Amino acid sequence: MNQKERMLAGLPYKVWMDGLSQERLENKKRIFRFNNLDPEKSDEKIKLIKEILGKTGKYINIEAPFHCDYGYNIEVGENFFANYNFIVLDVGKVKIGNNAQIAPNVSIYTAGHPIHPDSRNSGYEYGEAVTIGDNVWIGGNCCILPGVTIGNNVVIGAGSVVSKDIPDNVIAVGNPCKVLRKITEADRDYYYKDRKFDVNDYK
Repeated sequence: MNQKERMLAGLPYKVWMDGLSQERLENKKRIFRFNNLDPEKSDEKIKLIKEILGKTGKYINIEAPFHCDYGYNIEVGENFFANYNFIVLDVGKVKIGNNAQIAPNVSIYTAGHPIHPDSRNSGYEYGEAVTIGDNVWIGGNCCILPGVTIGNNVVIGAGSVVSKDIPDNVIAVGNPCKVLRKITEADRDYYYKDRKFDVNDYK
């Protein structure tokens, strides 16, 4: 296998070989156009982000600035939203489901390096896929590390570092991120802490 094939297979690879540097450069050009687009050109914004990412739903909104390595390794579902300063190191696959809400300054890292300094200095690195389910809200300044799976209907609290898998239907917070509690039917009627909705069209 060449180095790109090794990267896509999750094997140790060298990031500067077999055309990978050129692929990253071409993606940086697309990212530059996206991040510097006139904010009134919403149709062109959507077109550009669909050119960058490997797969999207019909509706997608990412606020500039946004950064990623390759773009084609990122797949997002329908009704995807990411706020300012969304960073994805997508040397491994990143799959995100429907109705995702990503707060500002969220980073998803699939890239890793060997622990031992001699091995690390050899130039080899690796990618481990990140998978995020449907209906997930990731709070501001979160960091999601390589190999993590986050289940469906999950809320990740602001500032969390997600280093291990998170199951469905929970609130998880902290560094390292841990499950705080289950999300239950009783949560439906509250929009913030102990404050109930004063409208009826939220269900």
